[in-house]
Amino acid sequence: MAARKRNLPATMASPETGEPLTRDVRPFDVTYKGQTVTVDLPGFYPKGEGESVHIGEDMAAVDAALRELKERLDGVPTPATIRRVRRKLKLSQREAGALLKVGESAFDKYERGLIAPSGPTSQLIRILDRHPEIADELR
Repeated sequence: MAARKRNLPATMASPETGEPLTRDVRPFDVTYKGQTVTVDLPGFYPKGEGESVHIGEDMAAVDAALRELKERLDGVPTPATIRRVRRKLKLSQREAGALLKVGESAFDKYERGLIAPSGPTSQLIRILDRHPEIADELR
């Protein structure tokens, strides 16, 4: 089921100070293990500097950037990479879970970003991406 996009108000009061905050998008640095990526972060911001408020899907860009950094630096595949590899192998989520011995619903959770695969599972996904013929041996 697709998430509905909510119509958000143009302004709101800061829950901390009562100061008016305006809906805007500002650059935000996501840093992981010394590597930094700048993303556009939607939210409610004060006129100048100060605390911002983020609701709903506002943090999705930050989450995605952090996952990309973890994939690049730690080898933990992103949900998009996991989905791409599973489809490349022509497996359903249940079949992929059974093949990698991680449980029937694990790939659903990986692909929705609810949990990250373990280290060995991450390694196996990366190997299967480079060598899909190995899936036949795992069967």
